[in-house]
Amino acid sequence: MNERTNGLTYADAGVDIDAGNLMVEKIKPLVRATRRPGADGEIGGFGGLFDLKAAGFSDPVLVAANDGVGTKLKIAIDAGKHDTIGIDLVAMCVNDLVVQGAEPLFFLDYFATGKLDPDHGVAIVSGIAEGCRQAGCALIGGETAEMPGMYQEKDYDLAGFAVGAAERGQLLPTNDIVEGDVLLGLASSGPHSNGYSLIRRIVAASGLAWDAKAPFAPGMTLAEALLEPTRIYVKSILRAIRNTHGIKALAHITGGGFPDNIPRVLPKEFSAELDLDAIDVPPVFSWLAKTGGVAPHEMMRTFNCGIGMVVVVASGQAAQVAAVLQEAGETVTPIGRIVPRRDSGVLYRGTIGL
Repeated sequence: MNERTNGLTYADAGVDIDAGNLMVEKIKPLVRATRRPGADGEIGGFGGLFDLKAAGFSDPVLVAANDGVGTKLKIAIDAGKHDTIGIDLVAMCVNDLVVQGAEPLFFLDYFATGKLDPDHGVAIVSGIAEGCRQAGCALIGGETAEMPGMYQEKDYDLAGFAVGAAERGQLLPTNDIVEGDVLLGLASSGPHSNGYSLIRRIVAASGLAWDAKAPFAPGMTLAEALLEPTRIYVKSILRAIRNTHGIKALAHITGGGFPDNIPRVLPKEFSAELDLDAIDVPPVFSWLAKTGGVAPHEMMRTFNCGIGMVVVVASGQAAQVAAVLQEAGETVTPIGRIVPRRDSGVLYRGTIGL
């Protein structure tokens, strides 16, 4: 049978299989660098493998989380800076695992774009691999989808999927939270990956371009400052959990801020009383509040305002837990205590320093 010489190809429809294969080859060294006990396979198979026994677990409970980066992606796309957004993708998933006392084990990503640029793809995966290294988990697989007609050529979206494990009986929160327990705040690296639809609206109102000097971060462009990657707290928190056995609960401060996230880990009979005067608010949040005219209560339910993770500890162990976290590189501040339940799950004293 004679083959038609004028028929359409997949490339004519906008999907370049060769570009996808090239990207897979380029990212193999990045993936290989994330290997850890339990994961040592090569990317490219139909599924990723992980050996829980080789990872050292005897009676594990698996914990899974998935997330994206939200409209922070638009800044990366508009500014043409793709090498750190993958860290955010990993962070948003693994920070949710560690708050339940789980060690992140492996990660998978989903990358969809209108037109695959292998170099951009490699930059994105390099960030994902860096996030995995920071979290101590293996990148064991993923999916790249070229979808013309769904996305504009330079647009892309990311989703991440992480699985961790904890030995049975060691999950958080514990069942012994009581009145007087101390709340420790771990400093954030900025807005992390939440509130970026509002951030972009404020930037648009300011009239500043992404390559303009950041008013709140000397020596950085606005895009560079706002693309500061989400802090990954995994290794420091796991060290504190294992070395002190003093952490009762953890709250990852993401969308919804303090009022939505802290009550998720508390018994219904208790509230978290926050001392707002104790929180050292980074300049980026002050600039956003002032430039956008955003009220303090709206700031605290949209952004982390400088506290990316809240740790609940017994009052007698607060100093020990804080010391271990500080030795692991965290900036730790006592920001409140557990009190009997009142009108809401989070109560405020003082004023947030915006």
